[in-house]
Amino acid sequence: MVNPKSSHRPTICYRPIRPSDLEILERLHADVFPIRYESEFFQNVVNARDIVSWAAVDRSRPNGQSDELIGFVTARIVLAKESEIGDLLRYDPSKPDQTLVYILTLGVVEAYRNLGIATALIREVIKYSLSIPTCRAVYLHVISYNNPAIHLYKKMAFKCIRRLQGFYLINGQHYDSYLFVYYVNGGCSPCSPLEFVTAVVSYVRSGLKMVAARLRKNEEKQKWPKCKETHSLISIQNKRNLTTECTSYECV
Repeated sequence: MVNPKSSHRPTICYRPIRPSDLEILERLHADVFPIRYESEFFQNVVNARDIVSWAAVDRSRPNGQSDELIGFVTARIVLAKESEIGDLLRYDPSKPDQTLVYILTLGVVEAYRNLGIATALIREVIKYSLSIPTCRAVYLHVISYNNPAIHLYKKMAFKCIRRLQGFYLINGQHYDSYLFVYYVNGGCSPCSPLEFVTAVVSYVRSGLKMVAARLRKNEEKQKWPKCKETHSLISIQNKRNLTTECTSYECV
């Protein structure tokens, strides 16, 4: 395979995945992921059966490879109330049509990594979710040891909101998963207990400050002016004599 990082500057374009991509799509998934997907999954992707997808291709590749997949992302629309993050999303239960976009798979050919292709593919998904008025978030799972992917999602402002113990079973061994969410169209997480306590404390502090300010104001009204140098108290009634009694000092 041509190495785009050393031999030429790639011309990356993005398009929907098509039926003609079936074979290469299956091969890339086998190369990228440690788990195997059913043939039905790939048929649903290439035929857009309840799955949306984007392909990355390098138009500068020679020998008829200019339209061959070098990256991909697949996703599905799910109802918010039926999703696994329903309890982590603040939404109006009176609107049952509110949705989420769940990223199923994302991958880039090894020779084309670190060129911003995965970032661009995720942005395609986010842009798509923003075009759906009822969509409130994009979410996905990441296996716990995939540090490059974890770094990528954090850099793109995804929030890691949950760790799922033993989510993946690979070759007889369980691995944890992180759940990442990117909120869109006004979607947000519900107020956590810590956020609630923080808000209450802030409100109480604000109220106490107002009360203290009023008390100080009342005290200042009744306070006698004091000469800094002599520390002597001067009656309010003798205020008109301040000029002669404290000519060289500042009185407060």
